Amino acid sequence: MGRIVILPPSVADQIAAGEVVERPASVVKELVENALDAGAREITVELQAGGAGLIRVTDDGVGMDDEDARLAVHRHATSKIRRAADLIGVGTYGFRGEALAAIAAVAQLELETAPAPGGEGTRVRVSGGELQEIEPVARTRGTTVTVRRLFFNVPARRKFLRSPRSETRAVLEAVTLLALTRLDVAFRVMNDGRRLLEVPRVASVGERVAGLFGRRLAQELIPVEGSAGGLSVRGFVQRPADARPTGRKAYFFVNGRPFRDPFLVRAAEAGYRATIAPGCRPTVLLALALPGDQVDVNVHPQKLEVRFRDRFLVERAVEEAVRSALHPLDAAAVLKPPSDAGRWGAPQPAPSAGPASTPWSALPRQPGTGGLAEDLFGERARGGLGSTGPAEPVQVFGTYIVYESSEGLTFVDQHSAHERVLYERAMQQLSGEGAAAQHLLLPITLDLEPAELEVVERHADLLRAVGFEGEPFGGRSVIIHAVPNPHPRFDAKRCFEELVADLARGRFGGWTNRLERFAATYACRAAIKAGQPLAVSEMRELLAQLMACELAPHDVHGRPTIVQLPRDELERRFGRA
Repeated sequence: MGRIVILPPSVADQIAAGEVVERPASVVKELVENALDAGAREITVELQAGGAGLIRVTDDGVGMDDEDARLAVHRHATSKIRRAADLIGVGTYGFRGEALAAIAAVAQLELETAPAPGGEGTRVRVSGGELQEIEPVARTRGTTVTVRRLFFNVPARRKFLRSPRSETRAVLEAVTLLALTRLDVAFRVMNDGRRLLEVPRVASVGERVAGLFGRRLAQELIPVEGSAGGLSVRGFVQRPADARPTGRKAYFFVNGRPFRDPFLVRAAEAGYRATIAPGCRPTVLLALALPGDQVDVNVHPQKLEVRFRDRFLVERAVEEAVRSALHPLDAAAVLKPPSDAGRWGAPQPAPSAGPASTPWSALPRQPGTGGLAEDLFGERARGGLGSTGPAEPVQVFGTYIVYESSEGLTFVDQHSAHERVLYERAMQQLSGEGAAAQHLLLPITLDLEPAELEVVERHADLLRAVGFEGEPFGGRSVIIHAVPNPHPRFDAKRCFEELVADLARGRFGGWTNRLERFAATYACRAAIKAGQPLAVSEMRELLAQLMACELAPHDVHGRPTIVQLPRDELERRFGRA
């Protein structure tokens, strides 16, 4: 007998099924995708023991006649494509024709389907890949697939299933991903008779986000819109002030299809640089649209991986789109964001079946709240404030600058605002010709620790670029001949001491870029402090400089520089709404 043999079909089917069916969530994903491709408007997922005992997916889609129902449980049986060329720009979630056959190879599967309401349907039973029974059945239009005893014939795989709670969470994640792509479909998930998720058909992405994750997260998101070549990037990202170290959600879609890509997650996070604290992880929900021949979705049987023809273009477009979304005052913190779903845009037309018609592709921009500052800092922000305009800004608690517009009140943290101004100015100086230094009539002599002396030597070029000019003065001393002059109350000696101390102790060690770390440390120490009184002219000048910044609403630590109080919220609190 030869050493090489042809595996029996049952063994080959089980091996192939392992690539498609990893856990109950894989089964649910495949069955829900089939339901969506069938034009379902309502989909119900029922579980027992997190799916290890039973999975039942019911839809009201087009259903199948008797002949199609018999073929559907065979490998490579699909209604989605006819030839290899159809894979380019495929407009359905499924296309491989492997899901039902793979599930049936490692479980007991029952398929009930009918193509017309009130007519005769078909029931097909398969166990471990073996066809058991085909019989007529009376049922309504649509399809129900019931999967029992998953991996009953592959005990090694069954042992790797996690606890029912963990498997249930994975199922919810799979359904959530698909629910974000189809607003015209209602989704329901039940586990052991308990309702875990129920979202109705909605008219906007914001309503679906609120239904899946809660109103709080929905109100923390701001719209994203960008393009590069034939690629468009649209969706929502979290305000930097609301980003947290845990609980982040990162969802990506390409031409309506959900996929995973850690490199795009990093590209989106790169767009947040210098706006959030190191370790915070913002929520991002981004949809990419590009020609079908620029992306390959036929990479893995689970269809959660894709390949881009020009990956660099995609990553750059994502980073730039996220960064652009953080520029306007829409991205500033709001004391009470609007709670109505209308802020997410006009109602969307109900899309037809298939991921290509995802509502993300027609997502409108969120109406801006920038009117709070536009009256005061419109086009004049670039050239300095004029003498005309609304009431003068006032300082409260010695720390916050408050000004009024027709839209409400805006509060500005003077230290955070000046920190943002100095950070962006320092980044320009560090990458350009440096800053003009003010030479001292009486030089400053400082005694430093050995670690601080090492920092001064290592960062000598950066210190010089922002305006500090000095040299060793023997032993542990340095002498400073020139200093920057960021504001009239600047304490050069204290700033230099705190700057080198922070750098020596690695206080800002979360910054991956050396220049950004240095600029952030310098800006923090050189900025106007909380509690320092400011004249009206100084406040107006600081506000004008802030509004001319690239990322005015955010400081470099992840805190807001600007907090807005809409007028309608103020009137609601006083009973005038």
